[in-house]
Parts: sequence; structure tokens; C-alpha cells
Amino acid sequence: MYWCGLLLFNLLKVNAMSNKVKVTGDEFGNVINLSENNPEYGYVRIEQQVNIVTEDGWFRPTKRSALLKGKVEDLKAGLFHIGMELPGKIIVKESLTPFNPVNPDQHLKIAGDTGIICRIDDQPIYRDTFYTMNPEAQDILIMHDESCREEIRQVGAATRALRKNISLNRVAAEEAAL
Repeated sequence: MYWCGLLLFNLLKVNAMSNKVKVTGDEFGNVINLSENNPEYGYVRIEQQVNIVTEDGWFRPTKRSALLKGKVEDLKAGLFHIGMELPGKIIVKESLTPFNPVNPDQHLKIAGDTGIICRIDDQPIYRDTFYTMNPEAQDILIMHDESCREEIRQVGAATRALRKNISLNRVAAEEAAL
């Protein structure tokens, strides 16, 4: 029982130390990025390291990112710089309604690197991240259904088999070259 309390204490301590929201820059060091559609608007990219525990009990540190959007003149007035710490947090919101009705494919929830769109009752799930200063704000998550889960398993198994086959072929080619 003692170790459970100690583990929980350490998880909370790690979360408290690593959950600052920080401003990042692009590969050129730019903090304010212009909108492709309208140069009067732009965004600042922010990141936060968070520790999560999955539904099946796995502890996983993960990095979240979000965009602070606004008029470029307002963003400049914010004096944002790389590494700047902001109060608040980044949350995940999932929905069965697109976040962007003009481009609904923009925020589809994709299962890892499988390319599979997560669904429930054959409806796609949409996923986006948001910055908030509300300390009570929580993630809103939607779990995909069993048919989607089975499709993800099948693609994962096929991918593992393919990687194994490629690896075996590489070993055989290296041995043949000797």
C-alpha cells in the first residue's frame, strides 16, 4: 500500500513539474506564423508535456500542442517568444461533429500510424487540441467502437508481419553477400 501512495505522489510531482505550457517556434525560429488564407491572421504554436494513464492502465508521458490564433497585430502585442511559459493547459476535445465545417477532414481522429479513421457507429470521430486558462477544463474523449478496434488490430498485425518479412529479407540478402 505504501508504494502505491508513493507512486501516486511521484506521478503528481512529475505532472506538477512538467506541465507548463510553452511557446515554440518553427524551424526558422519564427514564433508568429501567418495564415495561408489571410495574412492579417496568424497563430502561435504552444506545447505542453503531460502524463496520462490510459484506460487499460498504462502510464504514458506525451506532448500536446495547440495553436493560439488571432490577428497578427494582437499576437505581436502579446510579446510571445520561444520558451515563454503560459498559465493554463492544453486539452483534447473529441466530437462527432467536425470542428471545421469548411474542411471536415482536417481534424479526423486517426489511429496511430495505421491511417484508419476512428469511428463509432460508422461516424468519424474528430479530435483537436485547445489551450485554456480554465483549471477545471477536462479532456473530452470518445472511444471508437469494436469494429474499428478490430480493423486497427488487423492493420497492426499486417504491418508487423510486413516489417518482419522485410527484416528477414534484409538478413538473407546480407548473408548472401558474404
